[in-house]
Amino acid sequence: MSLTPDEVAHVAMLARLGLDEEETARLAVELGAILEHISKLNQVDTSQVAETAQVGGLVNVWREDEDRPPLGQRAALANAPDHDGRYFRVGQIQDEA
Repeated sequence: MSLTPDEVAHVAMLARLGLDEEETARLAVELGAILEHISKLNQVDTSQVAETAQVGGLVNVWREDEDRPPLGQRAALANAPDHDGRYFRVGQIQDEA
């Protein structure tokens, strides 16, 4: 299954990705190859394979909740690459279209 550059551009817009024409064309080819592979996997007979919700053993890796004082604004901003003393500063994700 192949994707057109317009379809890739539409998906990129929905995901708020700023792609140029070269990236859009390259991703159309790469995503088409992925969809082709998925299409082949859909042709495999899995009728004799039992349904599985989890392929590995379930292990709880979470620690127990502990009541602790809040981190505080100064400590939270201490390692931030950019802040104004009160808030984190982040770069613009994408220009408005």
